[in-house]
Amino acid sequence: MNQFILSFAHQLQLFVFYYPLFMAYVWMVGGIYYRLHWESHGEQSRDNPQPLPESPPVSILVPCHNEGDNVKETIGFLAAQHYPNFEIIAINDGSKDNTGELLDELTKKYDTLRVVHLAGNQGKAMALNVGALMTKNNILVCIDGDALLDPYATHWLVRQFLSAPRLGAVTGNPRIRNRTSLLGKIQVGEFSSIIGLIKRAQRIYGRVFTVSGVVVAFNKTALHDIGYWTADNVTEDIDVSWRLQLNHWDVRFEPNALCWILTPETLKGLTQQRIRWAQGGAETFMRYFRTMLSWRRRRMWLVCVEYIVSVVWTYSLMCTLILWVISKFIPLPSYLQVSSLIPGWTGVILGLTCLLQALVSLSIDSRYESGLVRYFFWMVWYPIAYWIINVVATVVGFPRALLKKRGERAVWTSPDRGIQSLPKD
Repeated sequence: MNQFILSFAHQLQLFVFYYPLFMAYVWMVGGIYYRLHWESHGEQSRDNPQPLPESPPVSILVPCHNEGDNVKETIGFLAAQHYPNFEIIAINDGSKDNTGELLDELTKKYDTLRVVHLAGNQGKAMALNVGALMTKNNILVCIDGDALLDPYATHWLVRQFLSAPRLGAVTGNPRIRNRTSLLGKIQVGEFSSIIGLIKRAQRIYGRVFTVSGVVVAFNKTALHDIGYWTADNVTEDIDVSWRLQLNHWDVRFEPNALCWILTPETLKGLTQQRIRWAQGGAETFMRYFRTMLSWRRRRMWLVCVEYIVSVVWTYSLMCTLILWVISKFIPLPSYLQVSSLIPGWTGVILGLTCLLQALVSLSIDSRYESGLVRYFFWMVWYPIAYWIINVVATVVGFPRALLKKRGERAVWTSPDRGIQSLPKD
């Protein structure tokens, strides 16, 4: 026991550096296996898929709040879907700008568009609930009001539902539109090397932590089974993902279903976004942890353990940083001293692993978007920018989740959307 206490700082530092190293290889191995096992479609390409055996009717739900700058383009992309049987339902959720007027004008241009106006800001979850109850169709494709859905995305999403009756949701493949700033370029790599790779790996060893709320398709029967979206979680996508899987509905990832999204390009905007994600994950974990302890829900255990360890890792890194800073001003006992934040060869291996992970993931995703490898250079900056931001997000977001009153509705706030443009091939 004394020996353990005396090596506390050393053990803490080893955990801080070896945990991301271990998870990086788990994600890489899982991503490669997923690519070889599930992403080989023969001669099919993303924009030339094989015809579906049937084309069930689809409703595309678009919750909107103050999307006057984006909604015309979003609806235009949706109307151009290469799918024979769909409708678009736009839900104007108490917008203060001209979103409502623009949507009403667009109904004259697109016969497939229906619009519903909510008097006040009810939140994205409530807007989705309203849209879902407006249609009899069983497949619901949900995208954000500032996103651009690839013309073949609906086809690929529906394809998954035709092969699996217990499929509750299919998450699409969000791609970054705004790439002119350093943060924008780094996020291109992040969505491939972290988000896309994690979803692939999680499908291998159990369940998916969350669908991408910006582009996802749902089985309405599954949504009805769990009571649709919960209105008091700041991240409705994480909440609905857990409830579907805890009720034995499957969740899949469809990399061919591309959706071009806008992301924050300021540190303030990015930090606020990640704090919201961290808070939503914590709210979901605390709400369903006891339910998950059942043996019948054991497939969620690995995702749950991964989440717990990641939170512990975040606070361990924070403790390491605090001890290092304090040691520069106050002499500490030997068992609390942190001599360096990067312990020699361990830091080198970790850095090389990050680059290897980026190279693997960008190579996999290049099947769906050409030219991704040119963003490999910008991934050099990933550890500096995102480790710090994600640590801050968890340290701030987790206490917020603990202090939040249950039942308090999560409403819209307008995010930082950066500089808007589509990437050039």
